[in-house]
Amino acid sequence: MSESAENPPQVTPATAASDQERQPSAPPQELRLEKVRKVYVRDLEERERVHTVFLVSRKARNVGRTGKNYLSLLLSDKTGDIDARIFDGIEQVESLFAAGDYVLVQGEVITFHGKPQILVSNLERLDPEPIDRKEFASPQHQIDPKRVVAQIRELVGRVHDAYVKALLLAFLEEPQVSDRLQRAARGGQDAHRTLSEHILSVMKLANRVADHYSMVDRDLLLAGALLHDIGKLREVASEKGSSPTDESRLVGHLVMTAQAIHQKAAQIPGFPQALENHITHLVLSHLGSPEHGSPKLPVTLEAMLLHSIDLMDSQVSSWLDLMEKDPNDKWTEPSKLYHRQLWKGVVPTARNKAPVEHRPRRRNGADRRKAGAAVASATESRGEGSTDEERREPSLPKDMTFKPLSEIAAEPAAPASSDEGNPTS
Repeated sequence: MSESAENPPQVTPATAASDQERQPSAPPQELRLEKVRKVYVRDLEERERVHTVFLVSRKARNVGRTGKNYLSLLLSDKTGDIDARIFDGIEQVESLFAAGDYVLVQGEVITFHGKPQILVSNLERLDPEPIDRKEFASPQHQIDPKRVVAQIRELVGRVHDAYVKALLLAFLEEPQVSDRLQRAARGGQDAHRTLSEHILSVMKLANRVADHYSMVDRDLLLAGALLHDIGKLREVASEKGSSPTDESRLVGHLVMTAQAIHQKAAQIPGFPQALENHITHLVLSHLGSPEHGSPKLPVTLEAMLLHSIDLMDSQVSSWLDLMEKDPNDKWTEPSKLYHRQLWKGVVPTARNKAPVEHRPRRRNGADRRKAGAAVASATESRGEGSTDEERREPSLPKDMTFKPLSEIAAEPAAPASSDEGNPTS
């Protein structure tokens, strides 16, 4: 794979200056533009020499076991992320680039704790202007808000009790509710998620719990899963949704939801009072105890399970978010929220993955060829062609045009149009 780089010329301030001396008549734009062969993250192999462009998604200074400082980076492109380390000359290098910059990286791929990592020997910040940003779009899974709301409606469609279903649909069909579900932040421990993502996750967990515990009323549990935080939509009722309303500060989203349940139940002919009470109890007790904000302790089986599911979903999401943002390899920095360090390293099982490692453990070339041959053989034996899911589009290397900022700095100032090549901070 390293041969794919075709040994492009290294770009340094010294070589840039010498090129200018040899070619004084060349147009300034030609001096600034270079090409490099792009090698994608998912195609990197152990012991491969790297000379290509990445986006710096994360940058942090850490202290190693020997007490020596080093830079920890997360380098990204459209196919994934890879950790990188700079051990030498960090005092000079650290100020030259920041997270969010495009950089030309030279180094070697190694394996550290079962994960690929680049040992960086040289790094140069690039001008983003000529770079195709689509090549570096985040590969992480992005949930479509409209799809999330559609899945919530699908789960509501599985509710058997006619009154429960009518009540839940009355909430979902309320004007602007679907729009607010798509943009309202969750808040609290997992503020990076939208409210609809959390609600959908709790509903899916509730459905599985009801499969396991047959004595649990599935319809009630699904109702509580949908409605437990629905009052937060009224807390962000303004267009910007940046500050809580007076009603949310005086009443709170639990009581606001209870009031809405009573109003909507009153509009459904024959809605049983006992059913309204049970659904309202699910909402009022889902935080578990008064010290956590619940006016009632859970007293029904469904209420106890809803509290447990809601807490589990919020904490798992919060832990993963802490791990993703933390620059360390095994243990996170001490969490102020949980008063401890969290293990984020690879688990010692056959799975051999870290909790926030979204890609499977990288195999060497021989293993990949064996796996590919096995898939091809199985496909032929079934007499089937490859589907889109089975056939991954190869990430072929491509030429990328960029501006090395060191070369721009070495150029003589151009009149009037010199702003074009200025570095962006």
